Amino acid sequence: MLQTKRADFSGIAARFHISPVTARIIRNRDVEGETAIDRYLNGTLDQLYDPHLMKDMDKAASLILEKIQAGARIRIVGDYDIDGVCSTYLLYRGLSRCGGHVDYQIPERIRDGYGINESIIRKAKEDGIDTIVTCDNGIAALEQVRLAKELGMTVIVTDHHEVVRAEDGSQILPEADAVVNPHRDDCPYPFAGICGGVVAYKLVQVLYEQNRIPEQEWKDMLEFAAIATVGDVMKLQDENRIIVRWGLKQIPHTASAGLRALVEACGLDICNLTAYHIGFVIGPCLNASGRLKTAQLALELLLCEAGTPAALRAEEMAAELKLLNEERKDMTQAGMEQAFEQVDTELADDDVLVVYLPDCHESLAGIIAGRVREAYNKPSFVLTKGEDCVKGSGRSIESYHMYRALCGVRDLLLKFGGHPMAAGFSLKEENVGEFRRRLNEQSTLTREDFIPKIWIDVAMPLEYISEALVNELKSLEPFGQGNEKPQFAQKNLRIRSLRALGRNNNAVRMTVVTEQGRPMEAMVFTEADKFVEEAKNSRSMDVIYYPDINEYNGNRTLQIVVRAYKLHA
Repeated sequence: MLQTKRADFSGIAARFHISPVTARIIRNRDVEGETAIDRYLNGTLDQLYDPHLMKDMDKAASLILEKIQAGARIRIVGDYDIDGVCSTYLLYRGLSRCGGHVDYQIPERIRDGYGINESIIRKAKEDGIDTIVTCDNGIAALEQVRLAKELGMTVIVTDHHEVVRAEDGSQILPEADAVVNPHRDDCPYPFAGICGGVVAYKLVQVLYEQNRIPEQEWKDMLEFAAIATVGDVMKLQDENRIIVRWGLKQIPHTASAGLRALVEACGLDICNLTAYHIGFVIGPCLNASGRLKTAQLALELLLCEAGTPAALRAEEMAAELKLLNEERKDMTQAGMEQAFEQVDTELADDDVLVVYLPDCHESLAGIIAGRVREAYNKPSFVLTKGEDCVKGSGRSIESYHMYRALCGVRDLLLKFGGHPMAAGFSLKEENVGEFRRRLNEQSTLTREDFIPKIWIDVAMPLEYISEALVNELKSLEPFGQGNEKPQFAQKNLRIRSLRALGRNNNAVRMTVVTEQGRPMEAMVFTEADKFVEEAKNSRSMDVIYYPDINEYNGNRTLQIVVRAYKLHA
């Protein structure tokens, strides 16, 4: 599918000293108007939104500072994913710096489930905690917050998830002393698409302002807001783009010996990290502790500061997280193979795939559901057996609103929540078959919905590629959700030569030639032997690609990285 959004590309190119191709890509990302384009290309930290605009932000900061001055005990309650860990890190560092008598608790995925619960609240009361501050959770904890208030505690909720709504559509907020969440209907904050880590970061900014702590100190923690944004798969648009862009630049200067150790353990160059490295290398290691052990391990690693005794343990802890992630990958692979076999043998004709893997670790259901969705391009639910019920996680396609689908079978569910593209739920084991049957019975999907669509920015001849264009495209980074890497296309490329590469036989380097005779190096990451065999019998190929520069032994040559292809016999 070719993007066909219109604008004065030549005018934009002239105004911002970029190529019309780059101007078209920016428009394809729904960035319109001179101010928005300038912010997209040149946004700085000064252009982040004022945290005081967030409803209850000043109230929350004043309450926390009052408690700190009174010497009250404060407990931060976070979440076990990367956003929750980074949010907890930011609040713990921030409140400690302001002189707070503060500790933290992160719920355990299997034992506690998501967010603050009754046992966490009662334990806080037993421990003499005066004030609870949630981060990346709490907005839906209506009964739990009420209990904390009944027990005489002060509660401050900071979160970024959707607010619970009554049947008439009005929002129901927890009865906390302050509720900081940009999704509140009465919140004038200009951009609601931030993660829990950014909400926490903004609260730290206000606390530091009110405590007259130098502004550079909160700016020096920007990398954790950036890691949380990428790790929670927030859209890299608006201020998220600025936070991630500048946060990645901050990582080489991080005060966290633990983060530095984890980057090194993963074999990455700390000075050249991209959003991809955070999302697919660093992030999964931080998440692995919350999936298979306890997220406290990831948080303790990040809290290891350079020059402290704890820094000596950072390498050991980073290695442990990396090993946990390797274990998680092996378990995911085994679960995927079982899921694919079940789909192929039992569920091939279903519109909605409901895969039951009773022995799979429940923390992997979402990852496996995503892989099943990618493989079959159908909405996919993966269910696992818990102690007292079956728990499930779903990942969807554009034409299937997953949350609404679950609303249609809510009578079968013990608990559920989510949004159009993903959901989580629980149900009794005896209802699994009925759940599958009714979801498929209620499906309105058509064959067309199952055809995967690849969006192309520009049908661009290889003759147009230059080193200057490749460098210009890099200025559009960071790439990720909501700011996808550009994709180009060209038809009828002749294959001149090719050879398999890679220890795992997973890459092919070849030379392709356009109809005008322009040769170009090309890389394809696929099953090498199979591709070479098919390509030898093909006269030409159509490709979707991204232009790049190959550096080898000091030589720089233009190349394309092929993202999808079609061979012609």
